[in-house]
Amino acid sequence: MTTEQVKVVQLSGILGVAQSQEFRDKIDEFLKKESSTKIVLIDFQEVTFMDSSGLGALVLAFKALQAVDRNLVICSINEQVRILFELTGMDKVFEIYSSREEFNKVAMPRI
Repeated sequence: MTTEQVKVVQLSGILGVAQSQEFRDKIDEFLKKESSTKIVLIDFQEVTFMDSSGLGALVLAFKALQAVDRNLVICSINEQVRILFELTGMDKVFEIYSSREEFNKVAMPRI
């Protein structure tokens, strides 16, 4: 897989109500423009907190991308986000990597 086939979205700060709409807008814009991208990698390295509206935005993005035969993958989540994923069972839905480096090592060669 080439780097053109992976789009990295770097999030930062709090992924709450206000930021969720901005995130959804980014994904919608991406869906209109990008045609060669197969995977959207959401990098949580700089996210300090996420609430249920942030999780809802991720689920909507996941479904929208799946509908056009693309994947949403997540990396670099912190403890709070990991617990939220586990409590809601979303850790079973999303493909989650510990870091961008792990994604590059594990996912890139098999695609």
